[in-house]
Amino acid sequence: MSLSLSLAEVPLDGDSMKQTAIKLRSFQPGNVADAAAFRSLNEWWIEKYFGLEQHDREMLGDPEGHVLAKGGHIFFAIGDEGLVGCCGLTFVSPGVYEVVKMAVAPGWQGAGVGRKLLTYTVEQGRALGAHRLYLETNSSLSNAIHLYESLGFRHLPPRPSPYVRANVFMELRF
Repeated sequence: MSLSLSLAEVPLDGDSMKQTAIKLRSFQPGNVADAAAFRSLNEWWIEKYFGLEQHDREMLGDPEGHVLAKGGHIFFAIGDEGLVGCCGLTFVSPGVYEVVKMAVAPGWQGAGVGRKLLTYTVEQGRALGAHRLYLETNSSLSNAIHLYESLGFRHLPPRPSPYVRANVFMELRF
């Protein structure tokens, strides 16, 4: 889906959310605003709750190289202020993708943006031929875990992770 938009800075100040229809689209390779939004949306929540780790720095510093070039995808939610949410799929193996770096700007949280974005990401995974989506999160992110569960993700036993903060592991099978 292609949109002609004037991209504003990502609203990260917690101002009240705007009432608008949310549009969804893919990351546009070479678009500096997309890379900046992906980075700032994710740095905000990671720093708020945990602290950036090396794997975060690598992916957020070069989303085209660490996600897109390896067969993954990044999707954005767009509100009237510009890019207000993102979610990625990294390629793991044929038919398997990991859901990564889902973020919604503070002023847009609680308005269904995350649900719409994750639903879209799951649909895109299916369209890509995925039979399994996997994700890692932290038990302190109870709203995110509830959202994942409501869309059919099921808990898995703990496993090694590149993230120190990861202590909840989930999958969705099609």
